[in-house]
Amino acid sequence: MRLLPWSGPDGQRCYLSADDNGGFLSQLADEMEEVQVSTGEEVLARAAELLRGPAEPSADELRFCVHRLCEALRDALRIVESRGGQAG
Repeated sequence: MRLLPWSGPDGQRCYLSADDNGGFLSQLADEMEEVQVSTGEEVLARAAELLRGPAEPSADELRFCVHRLCEALRDALRIVESRGGQAG
């Protein structure tokens, strides 16, 4: 069973029950994971820029940044768990 990188309509976990790693849903999940990792790298870079910037970030900017970092970390941990890691 493969944990997919998206949730069901009610937020429940979605699993793929197939041994075929080359199937359509498996490929879609791989592509989505690549996008999630890329997005996480971008969010991390932007957060670092915000903290290095010449001006002190506002509370709203920091709050927005923390929310995006939490989303990226959640996605990364889900990928780790999907690939057999111990994230969950």
